[in-house]
Amino acid sequence: MRLLEHNTGGEFSLTEDFGNDTRFAILSPTWGAEEVTFKDLINRTGKSKAGSDKIRFCAQQSANDALQYF
Repeated sequence: MRLLEHNTGGEFSLTEDFGNDTRFAILSPTWGAEEVTFKDLINRTGKSKAGSDKIRFCAQQSANDALQYF
């Protein structure tokens, strides 16, 4: 399983390196016209897509809830 990791400065990155007892938030998406794909995350090309707003929101909410991963 891959998760996104909340980093300092409000950024996030894709990770596979986490422990078995890791707590994380789950983003339940509604699909739109311009979603961020796995390829976008790998290539860091999805920041301008409309779907990146909900990922940033989830990153901020997970940080507010003291969760590093989402």
